[in-house]
Amino acid sequence: MLPAAVQAQFIYTTNNDGSLNIYQYTGPGGAVIIPGTNNDLAVTSIGYEAFLNCYKLFSVTIPSSVTSIGDWAFANCGLTSVTIGTNVTSIGAGAFADTSLTQVTIPNGVTNIGVSAFNGDYDLTNVTIGSSVISIGEAAFTFTKLANIVIPNSVTSIGNNAFNPCTNLTSITIGNSVTSIGSEAFNFCINLTSITIPNSVTSIGSGAFASCFNLTRVYFEGNAPNIVAGFAGSTTIYYLPGTTGWSSPFAGHPTVPWYLPNPTILNFEPNFGVQTNQFGFIISWATNISVVVEACTNLANSTWSSVTTNTLTGGWCYFSDPQWTNYPGRFYRLRSP
Repeated sequence: MLPAAVQAQFIYTTNNDGSLNIYQYTGPGGAVIIPGTNNDLAVTSIGYEAFLNCYKLFSVTIPSSVTSIGDWAFANCGLTSVTIGTNVTSIGAGAFADTSLTQVTIPNGVTNIGVSAFNGDYDLTNVTIGSSVISIGEAAFTFTKLANIVIPNSVTSIGNNAFNPCTNLTSITIGNSVTSIGSEAFNFCINLTSITIPNSVTSIGSGAFASCFNLTRVYFEGNAPNIVAGFAGSTTIYYLPGTTGWSSPFAGHPTVPWYLPNPTILNFEPNFGVQTNQFGFIISWATNISVVVEACTNLANSTWSSVTTNTLTGGWCYFSDPQWTNYPGRFYRLRSP
């Protein structure tokens, strides 16, 4: 960055591309609208600790020109309201830590929520996470009052202690791209009673749901993940018939088959797709029930024909279609006989 310039309530530095970075806020606080330009130069970043300890800053509007919010940019402020511009892509470590925010909407352009980004926001009850967020950093939402959280399908990792302890959490929806849940990520979420883990999850860190004393049911949609002592003592693990890696007990907890109300195609590897020159998949439902597999070649003008009838011994069976190479496209559905 080039040397700083002072303009009204802001001290700016110049980024390498000629745009402006807010280096420090010098105003009296209250409701602040950050300008999108200054002297015809775009304001594109809010720097490290730019608003740190601004106790009288109650609300801030971040313009669409800004693409990054630096580490600890608004930490320990009196903020009760923030509007984050639609072009922000990254929220730095501790960017909004120890504020009085009650709700936050993270725009769809944000890809990373930094370590401790909203840590210690004791009044925070509602967060909407945008659809492009890839990672939720360590301790990102610790000590908040979130009652429910929806983690979008874009997220691949949930950091250690990300929601520990969020004692008001009663509902967690985990997106179907998450592969790892960090150690103690949801520790001490004492009002959580059940949760569904998508088939994308392959690892759950130590104590991820420890001290969730009311968590009695955990439903797994996929194969058994790598996990060590992840749940509270009273938890029962439910798994879909046809998935692999389960034992009883598993990670110290009893396991029970999870029988679905309708037959389902398990559409994930290693058993989904082309196997020994045939296309196949596992059908999961209930024990000793028959299921008809039907196929068609055109969903817009569909004519479904029966391919086979399968009996789900043990709650599942493997279906394979030796005729799949005879069609440029082939679609499948399940029904009762």
